[in-house]
Amino acid sequence: MCWSLSALFGCGGAGPHAKSLTDSDPASKIPAIKQKVRQKDLESVGQLVKDLESDDPAVRFYAIEGLRRLTGETYEYRYYESEDQRKLAVEKWKRWMSPKSSEADSAKH
Repeated sequence: MCWSLSALFGCGGAGPHAKSLTDSDPASKIPAIKQKVRQKDLESVGQLVKDLESDDPAVRFYAIEGLRRLTGETYEYRYYESEDQRKLAVEKWKRWMSPKSSEADSAKH
């Protein structure tokens, strides 16, 4: 089966579940991720980074694809790898998320 990103992130019905980026149910979370990416909502990046550590591989897939589309970056994160294999890329995303001002303050002390 072939998947295209336009099909994955394209328009679709809301379905029976309300869309919520913070919901633990993938049936709600995945449509919310797709919606936020379509809207180019950069405020959702923090939650997408958290979702890279989800137990659900589909959530991880949509999270990294959303991050790639919003930021142009993946940090070589692969949703299908083991938790240990994904760890380095997740740490890179977390460092990317940390405020630059905090890094400057830490360097002074």
